[in-house]
Amino acid sequence: MVKPGMDARLGVVIVTFNAADVILDCLESLLGSHDVALRIVVVDNASTDDTLQVMHSWAAGDIPYAPAQDLPFIPTVAAKPIGLTSDISANLTPGHQIILVKNEMNAGFAAGVNRGLAQLAAVPGLDRFWVLNPDSVVTASTAAAFANHPAPVGGFALMGGRVLYCPSDGVIQIDGGTINRRTGITGNLNQYTPHPATPAHDPARMDFITGASMVASRQFYERAGPLPEDYFLYYEEVDWALRRGDLPLIYCPGGIVYHRAGTAIGSATLNRPASPFSLYFKHRSRLRFMRRYFPRAVVFAQAYSVAKAAQLLLKGYPVEARTLLSASFGRPPAKDIRARLSPEAANLAFGPEQ
Repeated sequence: MVKPGMDARLGVVIVTFNAADVILDCLESLLGSHDVALRIVVVDNASTDDTLQVMHSWAAGDIPYAPAQDLPFIPTVAAKPIGLTSDISANLTPGHQIILVKNEMNAGFAAGVNRGLAQLAAVPGLDRFWVLNPDSVVTASTAAAFANHPAPVGGFALMGGRVLYCPSDGVIQIDGGTINRRTGITGNLNQYTPHPATPAHDPARMDFITGASMVASRQFYERAGPLPEDYFLYYEEVDWALRRGDLPLIYCPGGIVYHRAGTAIGSATLNRPASPFSLYFKHRSRLRFMRRYFPRAVVFAQAYSVAKAAQLLLKGYPVEARTLLSASFGRPPAKDIRARLSPEAANLAFGPEQ
């Protein structure tokens, strides 16, 4: 419990991969957080663009920060220079700290998050760990809301808030996730409804918290362990939530996040379908998840895949249709999908090339 007059403390994990165009908006918005002391661990998953160079130049004050023109608000610009360190401090002094960790290989989203979580968990006094996507911006009060939101008696597993599309004129992307236990398809509570007119939902309806913005309690992390890494992309947070036992999922009304969605891997947005790269991992992970938790329903999950592929084909997306079927029935990805990753990462994600 934070004593009166002291800032709350919150750990943050951000995994970057080719995020040079979005990471500064995210970090500037976080550094503008008030009434909270943040320990922000940025784990770069072997970006092939200039993400790391941009971060170092920005932190040194060598390049001015120019916020994206379509942001819902202009973040308060942090004073420079900003120290970037590779070692998290055990001394939780007031103010924010950025820790930059470089992975030599992209081993997937969960592997990046887990490296950041391990650093945060090593610091006494940090009891909540916020996983946040780099293509997000947050209000000045969001972090404090997550840090201070009351926990139920007995604790909680994961906490979510409201994620809005950016840009979107205040349209909700997700308030919490649901799982169809016959197909494995996930749903977004309150998706496409307007904020702030849409009231918060009952947390009991949630099956998982989106990995774009989820807060894990130390209690849950120590009980459930790190995120499962065998999915590489997608469904890690769905799987993780099912490991919570009797710890509940909770909702924080003040946890407002604006999310661009799919800037690195091409996830579906309001205006376009998912890229083949995104489709392959999403549906491979969906079937992997179903085999793990609902094996008797795998046939229904694959039937959904056939129907969805037919729908994509009728809409004029033959490549996307073939990709979805390949992922759902255990076939290797197309060469251009594999080529999006380094040879080492591709071998980890797909196995040796045949």
